[in-house]
Amino acid sequence: MAKVKVSKKSTRIDMTAMCDVAFLLLTFFILSATSKEPEPHPVDTPASTVLDKLPESGVATITVGDKQVFFNIPDKDVKIETLKRISQEYNMSFTESEYEAFGNMQGFGVPLNQLKGLLKMSPADRNSEGLQKGIPFDTVNDQLTSWVKQAREASKAVLEQRMIDGEDIEFKDLDIAIKGDGEEEYPTIKRVIDILQDQKKNRFFLVTGLRNEDF
Repeated sequence: MAKVKVSKKSTRIDMTAMCDVAFLLLTFFILSATSKEPEPHPVDTPASTVLDKLPESGVATITVGDKQVFFNIPDKDVKIETLKRISQEYNMSFTESEYEAFGNMQGFGVPLNQLKGLLKMSPADRNSEGLQKGIPFDTVNDQLTSWVKQAREASKAVLEQRMIDGEDIEFKDLDIAIKGDGEEEYPTIKRVIDILQDQKKNRFFLVTGLRNEDF
């Protein structure tokens, strides 16, 4: 009886399609990712069980740590308009390149007389640890009040112009979030809250971290 020969099949798996998909996914994540500039003064926020998230846009953040405050204004147009209003209030002048640099900056914490020097630095240099000492916010030299007030006015002006230009957007006051370090002393946080409430800004966010199982 003749033997039946069983044909041998190759065990090689063609990985070409899988590699193509992997590189496509990698390319997508690289192109869609946004880089985050380091904060001038990182803080460790207190833990809580609240799961509410901050709005993705339109929120100015006051960071508080080591008795220093830092301010981050959302939206490049609002930042530039805020600086223009600050320059008028304090009778200071800025060049177009300085306005552009301020519009691209992610948060700052220096007195106004040091702002020009900060704008000349690269993003990496200006966020060097300990370089920025905070915005004055005591009762004698309260520049934080001016920054918050002018940022709200600037946000209002930018939104109104966009609505005139035909954009379908909702008008609202600039939201403010306080991002305080968990070890910060209460009087410092209270002073920031007082500054907001003096401007009748009684609704604001408090940024916390989600506590873990060991809390």
